[in-house]
Amino acid sequence: MKLGMVGLPNVGKSTLFNALTNAGAESANYPFCTIEPNVGIVSVPDERLDALAKIYKPEKFTPATLEFVDIAGLVKGASKGEGLGNKFLSNIREVDAIVHVVRCFKDDNIIHVDG
Repeated sequence: MKLGMVGLPNVGKSTLFNALTNAGAESANYPFCTIEPNVGIVSVPDERLDALAKIYKPEKFTPATLEFVDIAGLVKGASKGEGLGNKFLSNIREVDAIVHVVRCFKDDNIIHVDG
């Protein structure tokens, strides 16, 4: 499954992406640090699958995976082509599900898109 991480600039999308995937994508304190989507694949541990593999001893053992896509921030006016509007829409079209990352902190040291 391909999950697209979206939200306003500087809400922590790339930070969360790095925490989930251990990918080391650039994460900086300015809008649009991410232009091209970052992609990371994570295996999903499943004890039930492990137990079945021990019983049936398959030739091939493939755990489930999640593919996370860190998509550039969305800004007001994107529908009119502002920011990365059309590129954003192109990137979001390719995912199976959307993970909306919301800024839940106040820190004057981190730029907020609305000032």
